[in-house]
Amino acid sequence: MAGLCSQVMILESVVENGGSSDDSSKMGSADAATKKLLPENGCAVQPQNDISEEEYGQNLKILPTNDQVKELQTILRDKTTTRSDFKFYADRLIRLVIEESLNQLPFSKCVITTPTGAKYKGLKYQKGNCGVSIVRSGEAMEQGLRDCCRSIRIGKILVESDVDTHEARVVYAKFPDDIAERKILLMYPIMSTGNTVIKAIAVLKEHNVPEENIILSNLFCTPFAAKTLVTAFPKMKILTSEIHSVAPNHFGQKYFGCTERGVMKKLID
Repeated sequence: MAGLCSQVMILESVVENGGSSDDSSKMGSADAATKKLLPENGCAVQPQNDISEEEYGQNLKILPTNDQVKELQTILRDKTTTRSDFKFYADRLIRLVIEESLNQLPFSKCVITTPTGAKYKGLKYQKGNCGVSIVRSGEAMEQGLRDCCRSIRIGKILVESDVDTHEARVVYAKFPDDIAERKILLMYPIMSTGNTVIKAIAVLKEHNVPEENIILSNLFCTPFAAKTLVTAFPKMKILTSEIHSVAPNHFGQKYFGCTERGVMKKLID
């Protein structure tokens, strides 16, 4: 099972990072921006990460940053973080992103009666929402969604890369039958190039899901991926915790406890 887990994570990384499965080039085409920040002596210069959401249009929203959010992002990027701590703090950040993503869903007004008999004017979710996770790292966000919406239905999409051509292709998709009539929370934590998400959205659109009904929930996104997605899908809403030139591409492997040992050889063979 661990070997299968690792293979899925590697294939996912290959698609998202522009066809490269080598650990040293996981940023794919998005790595070009980062390389410009490296001086001749090879010492990394801290990339700018105070990017404003106004640069990407009104449909891209960044989770309001405070010291707590920054600490969570720091722990998840730290190579010394243990897997148990990584999963714990990842789940905390996922919960914050999911909560804010749910805030993008439509509400309707309602009036309820309190235990004392008083009337209260409030809000309730409009019916017809569902989640869709992009396998496998997107599955890390499923529990956070279920913790907030107990009975919500969740579909899945698996995108992998052709070994010879490196072309991304969808190999599995399972949705509720009436997905075309639902608001979709599409879950994918790390976006370096946006390739995986583009393929997933194409599948949703093939199932007649309107672009404006999709809300993409994401943890870390590069400027390259953000620009690519808002250009390709201007009506889709995107919610992320951070736009930064360097994406933590180890997220899926660390969260699920997968290792690359033995898998890379299998892919090469």
